Amino acid sequence: MPPSLQDKRLITRLAFFVVFLLAPPLDVFRLDLYLGHFIVFGQPWTLGLDPFLRGEVGPGVAAWNLFWRGLLPILAVGGGLFWVSWRYGRLYCGWLCPHFSVVETINGLMRRASGKPTLWEKKPLPERLPDGRELRPDRRWWPLTLLAVVAFSFLWALALLTYLLPPDVIYANLFGGTLTRNQSVFLLAGTLAFMAEFLLARHLFCRFGCAIGLFQSLVWMANKRALVVGFDGARAAACADCNAACDNACPMRLKPRSIKRKMFTCTQCTECISACTQVQAPHGQPPLLQWVEEECARLVSDREHGRALPDGGTCFQFKVEKYPGSRIDTSEGLRDSH
Repeated sequence: MPPSLQDKRLITRLAFFVVFLLAPPLDVFRLDLYLGHFIVFGQPWTLGLDPFLRGEVGPGVAAWNLFWRGLLPILAVGGGLFWVSWRYGRLYCGWLCPHFSVVETINGLMRRASGKPTLWEKKPLPERLPDGRELRPDRRWWPLTLLAVVAFSFLWALALLTYLLPPDVIYANLFGGTLTRNQSVFLLAGTLAFMAEFLLARHLFCRFGCAIGLFQSLVWMANKRALVVGFDGARAAACADCNAACDNACPMRLKPRSIKRKMFTCTQCTECISACTQVQAPHGQPPLLQWVEEECARLVSDREHGRALPDGGTCFQFKVEKYPGSRIDTSEGLRDSH
């Protein structure tokens, strides 16, 4: 059986989380406050102004250094993020972001402990999962949940410290029990702050506190033809008895069957699509939710879910293949948007 979207997403998230942790120790990327400049792939990255200040080069060379070493990298990274956000929305959040990986992990543990993915959920989610398994809340999961919150909080604080100070010094001091006062204060304050955020406000941070996430959402909303989760309204009756599996699966607690404006913080994680696929599989039907773009995405933006395209085509046409266990693979889904 080919890997599902969630299998692929798990691989990309784990890989990027490892990169996030190892980038400073491997000198891939970090800011060294001791040296006063960035380290990129083991090489110092400065603005190249020291020769100008010493009178060794003229203003033309200094201006070129500022452009080449400062402005151009910012434009390249910002432009790349803008293009991806314009076309695909918060793809970085759902498929790479190390913070969102922690959000989803704690969501899963908290649901096992209490039946609710967050402390602020009004009532427990259904015990029956989209794939037919039963998940009964068990208070014995709370210690592991709290331990995960503390561990991830410390790990994040430690990682951020190594992005600012030489990692070999930090790790040597940590394992040798010789952390300086400032290092200890940073780790303690960072751990406590992340604990509060991961336990109480992780979704609020993703929605309103993350500048990168908000930037992606704003750019995505400006493009009505960008990739978005679309709902096949013509088959709405098929989801009448699914107990809102897609809503329950969303890590950001959104309503995937809504119009695009109400999915402002969608991370393109496809959890809703996977849940709908699992619910419809026993009936031999494709999911009612699927990624769409171009003209089909415009229909999602304009409250026209499930409507036919001007030329009579459809946004929800799938090549359905059955696999063992009566599951359906929609990775080969076809969208007629021409």
